[in-house]
Amino acid sequence: MTPARQIHLVRRPDGVPVADDFAVVDVDVPDAGDGEVQIQNLLMSVDPYMRPRLTADQPLNVAMIGGGIGRVVQSRNPKFAEGALVRHGAGMQERFISDGKSLQALSPDPALPLSVYMHALGGTGITAYGGLLEVGALKDGEQVFVSTAGGAVGSVVAQIAKIKGCYVVGSTGADDKAAWLKDEAGLDAVINYKVQPLKTALAEAMPKGIDVYFENVGGSHLDAVLPRMNVRGRIPVCGMISTYNGGGEGVRNLSSLIYSRVRMEGFVASDFPYLQGRFVEDMTGWLKDGRIKYQETILEGFERAPEGLIGLFSGLNSGKMLIRVAD
Repeated sequence: MTPARQIHLVRRPDGVPVADDFAVVDVDVPDAGDGEVQIQNLLMSVDPYMRPRLTADQPLNVAMIGGGIGRVVQSRNPKFAEGALVRHGAGMQERFISDGKSLQALSPDPALPLSVYMHALGGTGITAYGGLLEVGALKDGEQVFVSTAGGAVGSVVAQIAKIKGCYVVGSTGADDKAAWLKDEAGLDAVINYKVQPLKTALAEAMPKGIDVYFENVGGSHLDAVLPRMNVRGRIPVCGMISTYNGGGEGVRNLSSLIYSRVRMEGFVASDFPYLQGRFVEDMTGWLKDGRIKYQETILEGFERAPEGLIGLFSGLNSGKMLIRVAD
């Protein structure tokens, strides 16, 4: 047996989660049996999608959902050598036992930091890549608007659109994030929706209308965008963070979908397994040649996972929020 810890949801949140909704629980992890491996977590991801699941289907008093990168520390499975790196969806556990079926072997490029395989070259990246290029059916040179463009997904979306020769505008709620998007990521314009009226700012920044709106927010963002969509525009819906903690703002301009023949379609990262090879090749190249830049917020220590999740809703993170469990 090896002592370890898990993060449990112990109370369903009412609105924005708070620290008392979670607990750090000591457990004993057994040694790997025949056909099994024991994994030590190295990096864990916290993401906005987790919030609605805290209300809907995350069981209480068990390890919380989530993905990560781990190292095989014990192996009785011939497919995984001790010391190998793997991607997993085993949730918020310092160590765990797996039969290997849900693990994905990871051979990171030595020229890139391991952390990028948790965002630009991980689930975040394929979400951005597939959502924009497949669901959004992006064409070179189009007019693109990205909400929460300073976030892990939005920042990658915006930069892919720039690589494709598009005119790209993003929204964010902080001046420092707006500056990074303009100066480092190369967006054509950035709207701080907390200080600029969104409808007016969109009209000024996007006089040619919007061909693709990459939706992460919903509510007032969606309402402001709909009348500015061009004919045959597309709205890939990645998230609606404005609704995740309850409440949310109404949308009054849905009729614009009809008259502008706009297609609005939701999706999730697992929709794109057929893109994986092309995505890895493209994204690796873009990262290495500096065409995709990124920000990370890494909290040190397993027990800080609840803090990281709560912080997503107060703007604690710049780019991807990660928890470093071990080196």
